[in-house]
Amino acid sequence: MLRPPYTEYKRLYVYYLNHRNLPPITDPDLIGIWIEDETAILFFHQAKEEFIQALCKETGASIVYQADLGYQDWEAGVKITSFTTKTLRVRPVWEMPESLLDRQPDRQHKEHTEILLDPSVIFGSGFHATTRLCLETLELLLLESGMKINSVLDLGTGTGLLAIAAAKLGVERVTALDNNPLAIEVAQANVERNNCSDIVTVGQFDLMEKLPDMEYDLVITNLYKGLLIRLFNDQGFWHPGIYMVSGFIPGMEADLLASLPADRVQMLHRGNAEQWRLWLLQYTAEKHAGPEK
Repeated sequence: MLRPPYTEYKRLYVYYLNHRNLPPITDPDLIGIWIEDETAILFFHQAKEEFIQALCKETGASIVYQADLGYQDWEAGVKITSFTTKTLRVRPVWEMPESLLDRQPDRQHKEHTEILLDPSVIFGSGFHATTRLCLETLELLLLESGMKINSVLDLGTGTGLLAIAAAKLGVERVTALDNNPLAIEVAQANVERNNCSDIVTVGQFDLMEKLPDMEYDLVITNLYKGLLIRLFNDQGFWHPGIYMVSGFIPGMEADLLASLPADRVQMLHRGNAEQWRLWLLQYTAEKHAGPEK
């Protein structure tokens, strides 16, 4: 995350260590630490070769890989800048509000609810097509569908953007879960930054081990194909309500469709943005009647 004296991300210095149990690191140049299986991935604003060597000597870790790259390169070449939907404005913390109006003068007189976001180095930052597709669909669902949605479960929340958006759009209770400790730290800070702590609860949860309580009006799963199929095949994942599913491309749809409980799921909507796809599903406890003969 951004901490003083830093106000934006320019270059990232990334170190992959084959050791996850590290002592507390208070270096002011630290952005954050990912923990993946038995690997720790450290992100810094500045090069830290001497520090990392000393850390490896202390812990017995080795450097598996290291990289020095621009922040935009980390974000797959996408420039992280403000954008708007019909009612929302998402703005990175380092960008002044006026800059959006300067680029889009035709929107100067439209009122948008602002979400201020530190995307850090979390995938699915909200400024990419798949998360934006979810955001726009969430907006339509909550404001225009006429469906009653009072509770939302956001699985794989990342930066917390969709959970915050749900709260801003009137949902009464939101639970945002992720398995990445850094994502939890970033999401919690973003929730507090947007004054949503009374609605949004952020927690760490490993979907590969078990399922959380699934009794929500809307479940958001912007995840990868393998995990989606694993969830689809688990009866405990399904609860009467609406499911927003994204994070996949057209070539993955056949396998995902084959994993759905087809007799209980209705496809309400298919969305797309660039190469990404989204489904809006409704699950019912009763089997759908087959066609009349």
